[in-house]
Amino acid sequence: MDHQVIREHIVRLLSWEEAHVGFESTIEDIPEELRGKTVENFPHSLWQLLEHIRICQWDILDFCINPEYQEMEWPKDYWPTSPTPPSSQAWDESIRQVLADREALKQLAVDPQVDLTSEIPHGDGQTYYRELLLVADHNAYHVGQLAMLRRLLGIWDS
Repeated sequence: MDHQVIREHIVRLLSWEEAHVGFESTIEDIPEELRGKTVENFPHSLWQLLEHIRICQWDILDFCINPEYQEMEWPKDYWPTSPTPPSSQAWDESIRQVLADREALKQLAVDPQVDLTSEIPHGDGQTYYRELLLVADHNAYHVGQLAMLRRLLGIWDS
């Protein structure tokens, strides 16, 4: 098996839009006044989903690269308490951080010094490969929720 091909597919998986809409498309051009809006029978606001993606992606990256990693408390530490972003700058910073951390995960995936099938030394059996697939899968799920919520809010051109 060609490990370089696998590495390249992981990089593409982290941000592709071949099978479904991607993060950038679902997060662009959201009016500030709708970022914290909730709708009936939908559990989160756009802000909560964005922040959850950021927090979880960062947590997985931190777990992969930080030997001093400290596990956070689920679910308290993984969701913002307020449906509304504290500021427009917080919204922009969250997006910037999602993109930066995703890039760091891509760099991890292509790093020839990292054996993707090896266990993370400070983990309890997780491999780098598993964590990279986990973050891609998790993000895809919540990006789908962002798209659905935008549709429910009337701000989605499909």
